[in-house]
Amino acid sequence: MFDLDGVVYVSGAAIDGVADRLRRVRAAGVHLAFVTNNASRTPEKVAANLVRLGIDADAADVVTSAQAAARVVRERFGPGAHVLLLGGPGLESALAEEDLVAVLEPTADVVAVVSGYGPDVLWKDIMRAATLVRDGLPYIASNGDLTIPTDYGLAPGHGMLVKAITDFAGVEPVVAGKPERPLLDETVRRIGGERPLMVGDRLDTDIEGANAVGMDSLLVMTGVTHLRELVAAPPDLRPTFVAADTEGLFEAHEVPGTSDGTVSLGGWSGRVVDGRLAVEGAGEASDFWRVVAVTGWTHLDQTGLPVSTEGVSVPDAHRAGRHG
Repeated sequence: MFDLDGVVYVSGAAIDGVADRLRRVRAAGVHLAFVTNNASRTPEKVAANLVRLGIDADAADVVTSAQAAARVVRERFGPGAHVLLLGGPGLESALAEEDLVAVLEPTADVVAVVSGYGPDVLWKDIMRAATLVRDGLPYIASNGDLTIPTDYGLAPGHGMLVKAITDFAGVEPVVAGKPERPLLDETVRRIGGERPLMVGDRLDTDIEGANAVGMDSLLVMTGVTHLRELVAAPPDLRPTFVAADTEGLFEAHEVPGTSDGTVSLGGWSGRVVDGRLAVEGAGEASDFWRVVAVTGWTHLDQTGLPVSTEGVSVPDAHRAGRHG
């Protein structure tokens, strides 16, 4: 189960080597899904973009938070239910797929408000929906991401809209996207498989969501998580596996050894000196990330304090040079 931005592509460009690795995954007979919290685009458009980047994909491989939200609505209210839509084509299409009726004007038949990221949503529609939620209409949100990547950097995401509505209404929404379980459950339901693995770059969505449903996870260091966030992760945000990139899907993940406070693996060693992380050695970048993760987590569990990462050099290639 692959997250997209930060795992498959960054800033609209495919990450080096990822297309070949995904082909190797398929060739091994593994079910493959692209899982996204972005509710604005239809699976067809997501798949078309992946194909444009040289990645084999079709709409059936894509599962969105809009589809998960639509499933939540159908299970709660049944097919044919009328819902007030705040969102874009991706959410509208997902609702129709579940035989739900999306309307833009509230009527007596409306049973819930459903929202997802949509750049053309008007403020007047947000105000009207918020008052209905305040007055008791159930609210289902596709996701709660506070930021969204754009060509000009991180921008406010759909979670900001959710926060505005819920703060005003004084209620908590039902959220379908990661880290909540509806999207992960919907992916398994659509794609199948017996031993799901969530591959992501965000601790607070991909990894937290996998942990919440008891699913294994692989954190790749090609996206938004960096050294400081990794070593400071509490138990509920810690991945099962860590790798520099998606090549980690084909590697044996050895557990670093610990002796006299020093954590070692594959030519790297890490320890904490006066509250600061110290790393020495050379070797594979993935082994570096495994060493610093175990070093930081051990220190956090023992002291309750995150380790300082100031001055630590991070390898940016699959095989790193000497550090110390």
